Amino acid sequence: MISQTLREARKYEEVSEKLIDSKDRPAFHLSTRTGWMNDPNGFSYYNGKYHLFYQYHPYDLQWGPMHWGHAVSDDLLRWEYLPAALAPDEVYDRDGCFSGSAIELSDGRQLLMYTGVLRERQSNGGYREIQTQCLATGDGVDYEKYEFNPVLDTKDLPEGCSRNDFRDPKMWRSEDGTYYCVAGNRPADGSGQILLFTSRDGFEWKYKNVLIANKNRFGKMWECPDFFKLDGKWVLITSPQDMLPYEFEYHNGNGTLCLIGDFDEEKGVFTEQHDQSVDYGIDFYAPQTMLTPDGRRVMIGWMQNWDTCNFREQDILWFGQMSLPRELSIKNGRLFQKPVRELENLRSEKKEYRDIVFSDEIRLDGVSGRMIDMEIELRQEEGQDVYQKFAIHFAENEKYYTSLSFHPSDSILKIDRKFSGSRRAIIHQRRSRVNSSGGKLKLRIILDRFSVEIFVNDGEQALSAILYTEQEAEGISFYADGTVHMDLVKYKIQN
Repeated sequence: MISQTLREARKYEEVSEKLIDSKDRPAFHLSTRTGWMNDPNGFSYYNGKYHLFYQYHPYDLQWGPMHWGHAVSDDLLRWEYLPAALAPDEVYDRDGCFSGSAIELSDGRQLLMYTGVLRERQSNGGYREIQTQCLATGDGVDYEKYEFNPVLDTKDLPEGCSRNDFRDPKMWRSEDGTYYCVAGNRPADGSGQILLFTSRDGFEWKYKNVLIANKNRFGKMWECPDFFKLDGKWVLITSPQDMLPYEFEYHNGNGTLCLIGDFDEEKGVFTEQHDQSVDYGIDFYAPQTMLTPDGRRVMIGWMQNWDTCNFREQDILWFGQMSLPRELSIKNGRLFQKPVRELENLRSEKKEYRDIVFSDEIRLDGVSGRMIDMEIELRQEEGQDVYQKFAIHFAENEKYYTSLSFHPSDSILKIDRKFSGSRRAIIHQRRSRVNSSGGKLKLRIILDRFSVEIFVNDGEQALSAILYTEQEAEGISFYADGTVHMDLVKYKIQN
C-alpha cells in the first residue's frame, strides 16, 4: 500500500515538473524531476529498462528529507520519469531514505536496499542520526517496504563501529547465488572503512568482515562504496569526505577515490594495489556502477560539488544532474572512462577539420553550440619547438566563456569557469597532470546546456563541471602560443 507521504510526493512532482520547460533542462543528462537531486541510487537493469533512482527532495531546491526519485531509459541517455519510489514514511526512516542500490531477485521482483535515517535526541538537547539498512521490493514502479526492516542495525556491527555513520549499501550477487553488500562506516579512529555483509536470500543479512580500512589515509568517512570485478582485477570506488590533496590527486575535499587490487572472497578482504581520483574536474561525487546486459561496467555520478550547492540560477526550478554514463575499463593499473557508446547514436551534422595549423586565435566555421560532442587531437609543428600553450573557449559570447588550457612543458590541463557568469567566489578551476609527449594530446569534449565533460587520451582521465552560462553563449574559439597542429571532429547531439 502506498503511504500518504509517498502519495503526496507523487502528486507534487507530477504537477511541479510541468512548470519546467524541457529546453531549460539538460538534453541528455538526467536532471531531477523537480526540486533537489543528489546521489545516484539503485542504478540497474530490470524488466528491459535501465533504472536510475536518486536522492531527492521534491519540495525544495535545497537538501531536505530524502526520498528516492526514479527514472528509466532504453539507452542511458533519454530518460522517462516514473513516480517517486520511496518516501520517509516509517519510524526507522522518518528522517530520510538515504542512498542504496537495487538488484533483481530470483522470483523476478526488484529489491531495493537503502539507508533509513532516524534523528535521535541527545542528552545535551542536540540530535544524532541513527543509520540502518532497510529493504523494499517492487515491480519497477511501486515498492513495498519489508515488514522486518531494518535488516542491518547497531546489533549487526562489530565493536567500535559507528551507528551514526553507517550507510549507502551496494548489493551484488556472486556466481554461486550468494548476495553480497558493502556499506560505508566510521570506526573508532574517526576514519572510514567499508564493511562487507552476505545473505543467502537478499533478506537476512550477516556481517562478514571489514573489507578495507582507510586508517586516515584518504580523507575521513567513506561514502557510497561500489565494489566490482573488472578486467581481472577488483575495484573499489568510494567518496571520502574531507580529503587532503596529494600532488594532482584528490583536490575536491569531498571527492572520489578509486582503488584497484585483489579480493580474497573467502576471507572478505580487499587488498589495494593502485589508487587514483575518479574525476579530476570540479563537479563529480558518489558514483555508482552497474553491469549492462551486454557485459559492460557502466558508471554514473552526481555532477555537483558539495561546496558549490548554493550557487545556482534563481529562476531554474530544478537543482542537480547526473554525469554521462561512462563505460569503465582497466589499463596498466588505471581506471579508464569513456562515454557510453549509445551517445554516438545521437550524433548528427558532422563537421570535420584535418591538420589545422595556427599560432594565435582562430574560429572554425560550423564549430559552435551547447549540445555537442567534439574530438580534438593536438601535436606540435614538426622540426620546431613544442608550442607553449593551447586553449579552447566554449559556452562563449562577448561576456562569458569557460576555458580548457594545456601547457605541454609540464603536461598540465586546466579547466576554468571563472568567466562563465558566476557572481560568487566559488570553486572555478581544477588542474590535472596528463600524459603527453611532444605536445600530443587527445581530448573529447561533450557539452550539454548546463555542463561540460572532458575525456583525455581515450578515457585515461575525465574532468566534469557544471555551467550556468546563458544558453545564448554558444561560441567556441581556439588559441595557441606557438604553432599547433589540430584535427577536429564535431557533432551536434540530438535529444
